[in-house]
Amino acid sequence: MLVGRDTERRVIEQLVAGARVGAAGVLLVTGEPGIGKTTLLDEAATLTTGLRLLRARGTEAERDVPFGALHQLLRPALADLGRIPHPQQAALSAALALSPGESTADRFAVGAATLSLICRYAEEAPVAVIVDDAHLLDRPSAEALLFAARRFLADPIVLLIAARQHESHPLAEADLPSLSLGGVPLEAAQQLVHGLPVDLVARLHRTVAGNPLALLELAGSPDELQRLPPGVPLPVPALLADAFTKRANRLSPAARTALLVAAVDDGELGVVVRACKDLSVDVAALAEAESAALVAIREGRVEFRHPLVRSAIYTSADPAERRTVHLAVAAATQDEDRRAWHLSETVLGTDDEVAARLDVAAGHAAGRGAHSVAATAYERAARLTEAPQDRAPRLVAAGEAAWSAGLPERADALLDEALALQPPSTTKIRAQEIRADIAVKCGSPAQARDILIEAASECEDAAIATGLLADAVSACYRLCDTACALKAAEGIDRLLPAVDRPGPRIIGMMASGVAKILAGQGGTDQIRQAIALAPSDELDRDRRRQVWMAIAPLFLRESGTGRALLQQAMLERRDQVALGALPGLLFVLARDDATTDRWADAATSYDEGIRLARETGQTAELAMNLAGQAWLAAHQGHQECQDLAAEALRICTERGIQLGTVWSLFALGDYELGRGDPAAALPQYERLFDVLASNGLKDPDLSPAPELVEAYLRLGRSDDAESVAREYVVQAQAKGQPWSLARASRVRGVVDESEEGFEKALGWHAETLDVFERARTRLAYGAWLRRTRRRVDARAQLRLAVEAFDELGAAGWADQAASELKATGETARRRVPSTADELTPQERQIALLLADGQSIRAAAARLFLSPKTVEYHLRKVYAKLGIHSRTELAQHLAAPSQHAQHAQPTDPEHPLNHR
Repeated sequence: MLVGRDTERRVIEQLVAGARVGAAGVLLVTGEPGIGKTTLLDEAATLTTGLRLLRARGTEAERDVPFGALHQLLRPALADLGRIPHPQQAALSAALALSPGESTADRFAVGAATLSLICRYAEEAPVAVIVDDAHLLDRPSAEALLFAARRFLADPIVLLIAARQHESHPLAEADLPSLSLGGVPLEAAQQLVHGLPVDLVARLHRTVAGNPLALLELAGSPDELQRLPPGVPLPVPALLADAFTKRANRLSPAARTALLVAAVDDGELGVVVRACKDLSVDVAALAEAESAALVAIREGRVEFRHPLVRSAIYTSADPAERRTVHLAVAAATQDEDRRAWHLSETVLGTDDEVAARLDVAAGHAAGRGAHSVAATAYERAARLTEAPQDRAPRLVAAGEAAWSAGLPERADALLDEALALQPPSTTKIRAQEIRADIAVKCGSPAQARDILIEAASECEDAAIATGLLADAVSACYRLCDTACALKAAEGIDRLLPAVDRPGPRIIGMMASGVAKILAGQGGTDQIRQAIALAPSDELDRDRRRQVWMAIAPLFLRESGTGRALLQQAMLERRDQVALGALPGLLFVLARDDATTDRWADAATSYDEGIRLARETGQTAELAMNLAGQAWLAAHQGHQECQDLAAEALRICTERGIQLGTVWSLFALGDYELGRGDPAAALPQYERLFDVLASNGLKDPDLSPAPELVEAYLRLGRSDDAESVAREYVVQAQAKGQPWSLARASRVRGVVDESEEGFEKALGWHAETLDVFERARTRLAYGAWLRRTRRRVDARAQLRLAVEAFDELGAAGWADQAASELKATGETARRRVPSTADELTPQERQIALLLADGQSIRAAAARLFLSPKTVEYHLRKVYAKLGIHSRTELAQHLAAPSQHAQHAQPTDPEHPLNHR
C-alpha cells in the first residue's frame, strides 16, 4: 500500500501519460534504504496498464555477472533482436551470451543496441522500463541502460529507476531527471503503524526520520524503541540491518544455513536446493524464514524482502561458514564462470587453480564487453596467483579492462602495481602502452610522452617500438614539443628498415614526417610515401592508430595525394571504430572539413565530438574539439567562439595541451579580426606567436603570421609587419606546400603591394581545397586593386570573395568584402540567408544522412539515437526548411544558394555600361 506519496505518484502518472502519447520520460528515484523506492515503483507498475513492461532488479549476488541485469530487463524484448541493425545485434547477442562474439565487444555498442531494441519493442505499444535497486546492477548493464536513457526523447517510453542515494555507481550518479524521496509525514506514519500510542508513533517517526520500512520493523518491537537514548540520531540502515539480523537469529540453525545459501547465490531455487543437500540441510527449513517475512519463494526463486535482509544475513555470518556455503554453491551451479567467482570466495591465501578459472571467466566477460566485470575478475585472479611473474600479466589485463570500462584511476593503480613486480619486458611494455593511452585521452600528454619514450627504449621488437614512438610523436604534437618529437622521429627512422609489417611501417613513416614538419625539417615526402602504401588491413585492425590516416594528410593540406580517398575511408571507418575512440576521430575529420568548404559538416563533427567526449570522460579530446569548434565559430563571426575557447583554454592550461591553446588563441584572434577590430585581435596573435616560438614550432601552417601582418598594417605598424612577413615566407618556402606558400605569397602581396604576390597566391590556392583562404586572398587583392584605382579589376576579385564568404557563412568577412566592393562603386549581390543555416548541428547531420538516401533506422544507428528521435528532428528540419518530403530535402541541400538581384553598377567604367 502506498501511503503519503501523493505528490510522487502524480509525477509518475504524468510520465506514464506522456509515454502513452509518444513523449519519452525518464526519472531517477533516489533515497536511503527502506525509504519506499520499491513501493513507489510497484505502484508505478500498476499505472502502466496497456504498456509493455520491461523490469529488472539489481542484487548483490549478480553485481559481478556480466550483463545479468540487462538480460533480465530485455528478456521480453529479445524476440525483436533480429530487427535492429546487424552490428548492434551482434554486440548485444555477444554481451548477453546469446551467441559467441567474434571479437571483444565495445561497451558503447551494447548501449546503442539496448537503445535500439527498447525502441523497437516500443513500436508495437508504449513501453514502461522499471529498474529497482539500480545501485546493485552489474556495471556493464548500468552503463548500457544509462547510454539509452540519455537518448530517449520522442519515444513512447517511460523509464523509472530507483537507486540508493550516495552510492558510487553509473546510474546512482547519473545526470538524469531525479526525484529524491524523504521520509513520510507523521500522518502517514500513523496510518502505517496504526494501533500504537500516538506519542510512541511520534517518537518512532522522529527516530527514523519517517523511513517507512524502519517504522514497520521497529513498530513490531516497541520495547526496543523504549530503550533507545532520547534525542540520539541513529543511522536507519544500521537499525534495519540489526532488526533483520535479530529476526534471523531466532530461526533454527538449518533455516539460518538455508537462508545464508540463498544470500550467497542469486536466489535460483534449484541451486539453493542442491547446495543445501550438499550441506546436509533440508531446504524446507526456508519456510521458517518465509514465515518470519525475511524471504518469499515464488516462481522458482528465493526473493529477499529487501536488499538489506540479504546483506544482514551475509555479513552477520561467521567467515568460515560463508566459505563453506560458497563452496557448496560452487558445486551446485552449472555456470563455470559463476563457479569460479564462488570458489574465489573460499580461498585463504593463494590458489593457482582457482585463479586460472577466474582468468577464463574474465576473458569471457571482456569478450562480451563487460569490461568492469573483467577487471574485477582479472584483479581477483591476480590476488590468488602465487608467483609474481604470473601475477603481473593478470594485473595488466585487469588494468586494460578497467581502462576499457572507462575507469582510468583504477586502471592506473592496477598497472602501477603490475610494474612494481618487475614483470618481463613484454608485460611491462604493454602496461606502459595502456598507461600512455590513458594519459593522452584523459589529459596528461606530457606523462604519456615520457612513458612511451621509456617503453620504446626498452622494446626489442622493431614494429612495436615504432608504434610506441609514433604514439610519442602524437603526444608531443599535443604538447607542441618539437624537440622530443624530432628525437622520436629519429628513432623511428632507425627502426623502419627492420619493420616489414605494413601497419607499423605506415604509421611510423607518417609520424616521422609529422614530427619533421613541426620542427621545420622536411617530412612531406615521407608522408606522401606512407599515403601511397595505405590503406592497410593491419592498420584497419589497429583501432587506436587508425586516426593517423586522416592526421598525416592534414599536414600536407593539398588537394592531391589521395586526400579525398582517405577522407572517404575515414568516414567509412567511423562506423567500425569503438564509440570511445570516436571523439578523437571526429576532431580530425572536422579539422579536415574545416579546411575546405564543408564547414557545416565540420561543425556537426565537432559538436558530436564534444558531446561524446563529455559522456566518455575524455578531457583531452573534449579540449581539442572545443578549440576546433571555437576556430570555426570565429570564422563565422559567432560570439559563442569566446565561450568555447575559454573552456578549451582552461582545460589546456591545466593539462599542458599546448596545441589546444594554439587553436583557441587563433580562434580568439580571428574572431576579432573578422569583426574588423585589429587592435583586439593583436594581443591574441602575439601571445600565440610567443607560444609557437617558445616551443620551437616551425610548421607555417600553425603560424598566425599572415593575420598578424594584416593586424600590424591596419594599425600602421609597417616595420613590424615586414619583419613578421619576412620570417614567415622563409618558413613557408622551407616546407614547400601549397597552402602555406599561398598564404606567404599573399603576405608579400600585402606588404610589398605587389600584384605578383597576389597572383602567385591564387595559383597556389588552386592546389588546395581551402575556400576561405582563397577568399581572404581575393579580398586582400581586391582591396589593393581598389586603392590603386583599378576598380574594374578589383570588382572581379571582390565579387568572388563576397560570394565565397557568404557561401561559407563567414558573415564578418563577407561584410568586409562587400564594403570594399561598394567602395568601387558596386553593391554586392549578397546571398539570401537560407533557413538551412538555422539547423542545429544534429539536425543538419540527420538531414544530410537522410538526403543521402539513408533510412531512418540507418541514420539512428549511425548517430546513436532512436528512430523516433530522428523522426522528431526530421520534423523540425521540414518545418524550418518549409518542405514536406525527402525528395525536397535532397533538392534543398544540394541546390546552389539563391542570391538577390545584382544592383546596377554605378561605375561608368563597368563593362555592362559599354554594351
